[in-house]
Amino acid sequence: MSDVDPLVRYANNRKIWLNLRDAFPHPYTRHDAREFIRGVRERSPETTFAIDVNGEAAGSIGFVLHRDVERVSAEIGYWLAEPFWGRGITTEALVAVTRHAVDTHGLTRIFAVPFAWNMPSCRVLEKAGYVLEARLRCSAIKDGRLTDQFQYAFIADPRAGAEANQPLG
Repeated sequence: MSDVDPLVRYANNRKIWLNLRDAFPHPYTRHDAREFIRGVRERSPETTFAIDVNGEAAGSIGFVLHRDVERVSAEIGYWLAEPFWGRGITTEALVAVTRHAVDTHGLTRIFAVPFAWNMPSCRVLEKAGYVLEARLRCSAIKDGRLTDQFQYAFIADPRAGAEANQPLG
C-alpha cells in the first residue's frame, strides 16, 4: 500500500476537508488511508481513481452510479493536494474520468454539487465542460455553517443537442 503515506500527507488538510462531504475524515489518519484504499480495491465496478502526480497519489476522483430511473446519472467528486492546486491537474482528471464514466457505463448525465464558497472547484467544472444548472439554497451544512451549493452537470446524450453543455441564460 505505497499510496498510504502520500494520502495521509496530502489528505490531512483542513482546507481539503472543508470542501468535501463529511464522510471524508479530518484529521486523516493512516487507518483512514488504508480503509479508503481497501474500499476502492473491493468496489465493483471501478468508479474511484487516484490522481497521480509525480508517481504518487496526490488526490482522488470518483463517481457514484445512480440506480432505478436515474441509472443514466452519476454524481462525481474529487480532491487534489494543495501543493498542486491551480495547475490544471484536476481539470485533466475530471475530463478523463467523465469520458470514462460515459463510455464505460453509458451515462448521459454526470453532476457535481460543490459548496458555493468553493469557486476554484466551480472553475474546474466549467473548464471540463460542466454547466451550472442551479444554486441550491441552504442545502448543506459543513463545519457548522449552513451553506448553498451549486449544481453542475455534463450532458452526454446526443439527443440533447449541442446546447446541452452551454451555460444557462
